[in-house]
Amino acid sequence: MSDRRRVIALVTDAIGPYHRGGKEQRYLELAHRLAERAEVHVYTMNWWRGPSVRVDGAVTYHAICPLLPLYSGERRSIRQAAVFALCCLRLLTARCDVIEADHMPYIQLLPLKLVALLRRRRLVVTWHECWGPDYWRSYLGQPGRIGWLCERVAMGLPDAIIAASPQTASRLVEFTGGRVPIHTAPNGIDLASIGSIEAAADPADVIVVGRLLPHKRVDLLLDALAILRDEGHPVTVQVVGSGPQLQSLTDQAEALGLGDFVRFRQNVDDRALYGALKAARVAVFPSEREGFGIAVLEALACRIPVITTAAPDNLARHLVARSDGGGIVCDPTPRALAQAIASVLSSADDETAPDDRWLDEYDWASIADGVAKVLAA
Repeated sequence: MSDRRRVIALVTDAIGPYHRGGKEQRYLELAHRLAERAEVHVYTMNWWRGPSVRVDGAVTYHAICPLLPLYSGERRSIRQAAVFALCCLRLLTARCDVIEADHMPYIQLLPLKLVALLRRRRLVVTWHECWGPDYWRSYLGQPGRIGWLCERVAMGLPDAIIAASPQTASRLVEFTGGRVPIHTAPNGIDLASIGSIEAAADPADVIVVGRLLPHKRVDLLLDALAILRDEGHPVTVQVVGSGPQLQSLTDQAEALGLGDFVRFRQNVDDRALYGALKAARVAVFPSEREGFGIAVLEALACRIPVITTAAPDNLARHLVARSDGGGIVCDPTPRALAQAIASVLSSADDETAPDDRWLDEYDWASIADGVAKVLAA
């Protein structure tokens, strides 16, 4: 019997540390942990300078596509998605035993399915969030029917799906009718790293972390801060992240007269991020859509209260609800956010930290075990 190590091909158009986000962090963390069990090759855009192939520890990175902007305005770029999908045909000559791909932006799954069929390899796809027809319609209007068709067709292509949350798994089962095996392996956090970092020396009352995109609804938070200020409760805020809405949010803060209270920070590494979270009194995530919510999990691990919204597509609310007193889930309105922030700030110093032992199951080592089992099937 051969003792050759299995070869895993991870396909994603964006990955950390070059690009920050939930899926990017997931692939960065899992690539190195899966490399303890198999030979791992990551196929992505050309995020780095130098040769198209680079080695980082036990992981080999391949630039199969030129670096193109992920967004056109505030929405995903169709051109980038099409070019990356075409470049995925380069895996026809790649050495691998199984292909594991990110589900976004969907159309790359068509050439990857062709590669898998011709090479007689399994195609496993990680689904970070399942939109469904209603959200596509609210996102794009009438053209959303085409978006939903793309997502629906994509669901039938993998040999197996890994859902990034139990809720996403349930929605996938609903839409696929169980015709594709679906496994759950949530996003995770590095508990040891978070525990080793001290609070930063420049605290803020409130912190919000994430890509500055429309569905993150940081605009709601700014409106809530204006309400608190007008009621005699000025609050300092750090907005940590970058994205297409940076300028519009900066302009909104100035227009609301919040320039002295809001600080925008970009290019923050993990140590600085965890330090900033621990220094804050409350973390606010006003998203209307989250497939999981790594930043929410990180904030809870930093032992600060978390406020998020009850928007139906915001699956991070389930993490806050599970935290047993670690935060508040409120209506997705400025007034509700303002009331929740005021409530937490008035009681934060008096609250006993909630039991956070449940976070152990989200350690990346445990998540990698689950993913490895699916890929080895």
